[in-house]
Amino acid sequence: MTGWIDTHCHLDAPEFAADAAAVRARARERGVVHCVLPAVQVAHFTDVRRLAHAFGDSYALGIHPLYVKQAQDEDLARLDAALAEHRDDPHLVAVGEIGLDYFVPELCESPLRERQEHFYLEQLRLACQHGLPVILHVRRSADMLLKGLRAVGNGKPWQGIAHAFNGSPQQAQAFIALGFKLGFGGALTYERAQNLRRLAAELPLEAIVLETDAPDMPPHWLYTTAEQRATGEAQGRNEPGELPRIAEVLAGLRGLDLATLERQTRENAKAALPRLRMASASLA
Repeated sequence: MTGWIDTHCHLDAPEFAADAAAVRARARERGVVHCVLPAVQVAHFTDVRRLAHAFGDSYALGIHPLYVKQAQDEDLARLDAALAEHRDDPHLVAVGEIGLDYFVPELCESPLRERQEHFYLEQLRLACQHGLPVILHVRRSADMLLKGLRAVGNGKPWQGIAHAFNGSPQQAQAFIALGFKLGFGGALTYERAQNLRRLAAELPLEAIVLETDAPDMPPHWLYTTAEQRATGEAQGRNEPGELPRIAEVLAGLRGLDLATLERQTRENAKAALPRLRMASASLA
């Protein structure tokens, strides 16, 4: 079966509240056969599961580092309980979105720095306990994420995706060595992102998965500058249906035909998140 997999899409975001079904249908018409919907906080667990079941997609459960400030200590226990409750749900494919964010200044200072690191490590342990891959938020934090993976994994290989990867070639190889695939999306469509585009072109094809991070990370054709917005020009909304066009950019960077890229990134996604093979007959 052919088709693209969007390995990271927030269809539960407020931007899609009015028309999520239409957005998903539009993506399917453009060849996106499957989406992975990662939660960002406990309050979203029910929504991502409901949407995944409604659209024949998959979901992940986790607490995003940007949400640790409002998260309760008992939310980790709630995540544990939800993973146990839905352990037999083939649509549940990972613990995510979890990770570390050292871009937001507030999260780099005590007490939130230590708090986000605590939530990250505890969620890694829950992933190990429940036998699930992880979907990682990587934002100026690759080395610390790797340190946590090595400590919690105790030398064992992982499965999962380093989402929106934008690190060095050395960091990329370290994630790959631990068993991860690296997620690339709209950021690689910007010509000024030379280091990222070079990385996307040179990494082993077997290490790459595609994503939109919709509604975030718009590709260049949807982006408007602050000056343009000040004159009333709206920024286009990123949707999972943008994935094939993002893929065209990657195929051009690598000198690949689209059919090869589609087939390999689909297999890579299933390797990173093995339950995708059970989630939909279209992925068999």
